Amino acid sequence: MQKLLRMTHQREIILDEMKKCKTHPTADELYERIKKKLPRISLATVYRNLEIMSESGLINKLEISGRQKRFDWELQQHDHIYCVQCHRVDNIDLVEKKNIPLPEQENHGYIVSGCRVEFYGICPKCQSLLLRTKKRKGKKMACKSKCGSKGLSDKQRTVLEAMAKCEQACGSKDIAAATGLEPKQVSCQITALKKKGFVESPIRCKYSITGDGKSAIV
Repeated sequence: MQKLLRMTHQREIILDEMKKCKTHPTADELYERIKKKLPRISLATVYRNLEIMSESGLINKLEISGRQKRFDWELQQHDHIYCVQCHRVDNIDLVEKKNIPLPEQENHGYIVSGCRVEFYGICPKCQSLLLRTKKRKGKKMACKSKCGSKGLSDKQRTVLEAMAKCEQACGSKDIAAATGLEPKQVSCQITALKKKGFVESPIRCKYSITGDGKSAIV
């Protein structure tokens, strides 16, 4: 039952902002909205008034799965579903819930007056965000497959092919002479190929192609 409670200006503003919310706001969320109308109000004052109004029966206080307390101005009996990603809470109306039986051996001597049902999952907005994230990861993986360890630029392939023809380790100048590339270009490509594991340096300033390097140009 609702207890008699004096409706101060602050409480009227808090209740009005709650009714404007499409979700079930926390005290912090309400405070951000209310301070635009009442700049001098503190978070503690908002929280205290929410607690007073919930105790009086003007609003409902929700404590869903140990998360931060949320408040609901809808007093009609209903249950909730919440998102495990963003913690959004929505109302649900279970007509058949009234018929949920509790076996006598499970009631521990209680006289049962009602029950609450709580569903959880991922809301549509978070599903969309997760889908976009998966697509972005898919594109990055596709790029890695194309441009990563197995991908070769034309210059890298040219350098590897020249090294594959060498019976012994060769220097960048030898490769440059065989390919027609500038020595600096060859050095740059060798550095990239070493990172991919396609080239090794058995002797100082000499390079040779690895087994993976030979496979990459097949």
